Amino acid sequence: MIEHEPSPIRLHYPDNTPAELRTFERSDAEALFALIEKNRSDLRTWLPWVDLNASVKDSEKFITNSAEQLHGGNGFQIGIWYKGELGGVIGFHPIDWMNLCVMIGYWLGEEFRGKGLVTEAVRLLVNYAFTQYQLHRVEIKCATENHKSIAIPQRLGFTEEGTLREAERFSDHYVDLIVFSMLESEWP
Repeated sequence: MIEHEPSPIRLHYPDNTPAELRTFERSDAEALFALIEKNRSDLRTWLPWVDLNASVKDSEKFITNSAEQLHGGNGFQIGIWYKGELGGVIGFHPIDWMNLCVMIGYWLGEEFRGKGLVTEAVRLLVNYAFTQYQLHRVEIKCATENHKSIAIPQRLGFTEEGTLREAERFSDHYVDLIVFSMLESEWP
């Protein structure tokens, strides 16, 4: 576990791509809520938490919780910024320090898709997990019907391990999740 106070995280995309990953500031709450609100119906298809974020105050709470996660040495949630505009979120679910394992979650607003932003963001976070946190394993779980999300770990060479039946609950149904993994020894 991290023993010192962490610095804000800022990761830059390669090749002068006008994008970066950075930790949220409280002042980002309105932009985060606006992005969720604009994409709510689309995000609702794959993300069960969407309707729990119903106001700017909910986005502020998410940002506060993200800061606590970072300061607690338990991973982080960061914004995907493209040309200075918030496009989505990516982050580590709480780190399993006993097993040196973490799961990455991500989402992107519709207008930011198709630019390779999430693929590169996942690549940056996997590298961060192995080099900074010195973890052994990174996981990604995707709904079996979310083909765009599934393409990310496939593109990056993750191993498909299997399907968790009815593993994620939405208000009126459950979805199956495919589990992908990358081990430190496999990461290029």
